[in-house]
Amino acid sequence: MRFYLSIPDLIEAGFEVLNPVQTNAYQMEPERLKKEFGQDITFWGGGVDTRTVLNLGTPQQVKDQVKKRIEIFNKNGGFVFNTVHNILPDVPPENIMAMIEALREI
Repeated sequence: MRFYLSIPDLIEAGFEVLNPVQTNAYQMEPERLKKEFGQDITFWGGGVDTRTVLNLGTPQQVKDQVKKRIEIFNKNGGFVFNTVHNILPDVPPENIMAMIEALREI
């Protein structure tokens, strides 16, 4: 069973927060998650991809994704910003700063 298919079960069981939000997994696109489940659950995470963007992107790409993810997930509330997973040692410090700057600009 894919995790995506269990989200309705988690909601039905009374869960109010989903963490982690692995947006690069099958059928876990931010737009889809927010549209299908955003009225029923709070997303804690998914604010920036730690596998391809935060570690490999430019500071501008990091800022762009952070702002886009906030725009998607925060619509009508129900979002706590966090990265998709932990920040690993391969993330350049300037990308961490870009993420923080993007958050401050919102």
